[in-house]
Amino acid sequence: MIFSRRSVLYAGFAVPLLGTSACAGIPLAKRKTVSASAPFDMPSITVPDFTSSRRFLITDFGARQDDQAATAAAIAKAIDAAHAAGQGVVVIPDGTWPTGKVHLKSNVNLHLSKGATLLFSEKPEDYLPPVQTSWEGIECFNYSPLVYAFECENVAISGEGKLKAKLDVWKLWYARPKPHMDALVALYNMAYKNVPVSERQMVAGENHLRPHFVQFNRCKNVLLEDFSLEDSPFWCIHPLLCRDVVIRRVKVRAHGHNNDGVDPEMSQNVLIEDCVFDQGDDAISVKSGRDMDAWRLNTPTKNVVMRNCKIKNGHQLMAVGSELSGGIENIFVDNCHFIGDGKGADGHAVPIMNLLYVKTNERRGGYVKNIHMSNVSATSIKGSVLAVETDVLYQWKNLMPTYVRKLTPIEGLHVSNIAVQEAKSIAYLKAEKEQPVRDVTLKNVKVAKVTGTPITTENVQGFVNP
Repeated sequence: MIFSRRSVLYAGFAVPLLGTSACAGIPLAKRKTVSASAPFDMPSITVPDFTSSRRFLITDFGARQDDQAATAAAIAKAIDAAHAAGQGVVVIPDGTWPTGKVHLKSNVNLHLSKGATLLFSEKPEDYLPPVQTSWEGIECFNYSPLVYAFECENVAISGEGKLKAKLDVWKLWYARPKPHMDALVALYNMAYKNVPVSERQMVAGENHLRPHFVQFNRCKNVLLEDFSLEDSPFWCIHPLLCRDVVIRRVKVRAHGHNNDGVDPEMSQNVLIEDCVFDQGDDAISVKSGRDMDAWRLNTPTKNVVMRNCKIKNGHQLMAVGSELSGGIENIFVDNCHFIGDGKGADGHAVPIMNLLYVKTNERRGGYVKNIHMSNVSATSIKGSVLAVETDVLYQWKNLMPTYVRKLTPIEGLHVSNIAVQEAKSIAYLKAEKEQPVRDVTLKNVKVAKVTGTPITTENVQGFVNP
């Protein structure tokens, strides 16, 4: 299916017009607002209220615990019925329910009852036909995310149950052999040449671009609360080009490759609170697209608050980038705590590196400004309380040359009231001479044991550490 390419200036930024896809529906009558204080003008966030909505039990539509096809079909029918009713709650009851992809629609709440597990197939063919999605900041048509919503409004996942992915095949795809890397180069070149997204068909041969677990793409008024998510082919929760998103009391445990907890990308007005992250990659990684594709979409990530969260494992507590070409501003991390031992767990989790890590490179452009972190604690970390690096290219350094050189202005990084038992350094900031990092403040940052050089600053203007 090729979606409309029309767009409007929607809610303060450009996204495709809601109403062009199957998600279009009757606006939900009941909504509620959530407030989040921040050291910037943080708008109230509007989310759906399903407390009095009609409930649609999947067993009434033919779901069976011993039949994946029947359960997948029943979930789709229940979603259709709830959507057609104007609003509704699709209920997954107690027990383990095997399924393939789940595509949500406007005014629908997927509710996971206590004791319920929605167990997602490991077969790539169960996530076809391809849908409009993205891969590390570049739009394409690829395998459907396991749970997917496109151009939806008033949509939710709730309940004390669990979303779980079977990894039999996906874990084999964690490897990045040459066919996979060739596919990434091909996709990058399509974006560079401005090939229409509908023509960037990435389900072929051994491309093996793994799907996201949960992706809300171009959605408005999104609520995720109370459920657990376990294991993932790729990024775990990915709000892309969304507005008004609340993620609260969610527990994420995924130790695979690229298993970030939440990746808000080109999204605005996002609250992440009271969550627990146990990751194989970053706990939270704020993004805004890669290079030419993000310049085309021209939509910054803005107004993101993360508060009252616990991190058991993960590379970074909060990462900014490296996909940040659309710009990132107004980020606030408050009262979050790394509670692991800094050594990882279960033999395959990763030790945390930095509490706040801004990463970019000479190809990204974009900008980073007004980033705040306060009231954060950690045990042992391998890196720094605050780190900035402007030459982070990973495998892309050798995959292709720099086509367009655009440095990233970074300014306004403010870190206060931090307590860490052990770290390699307090601050590690390395920028380009022609584009210094500006306006960095550290206040009441305490590290009991520093194992390396406490402060490193290269090409930094306005560094304050009283």
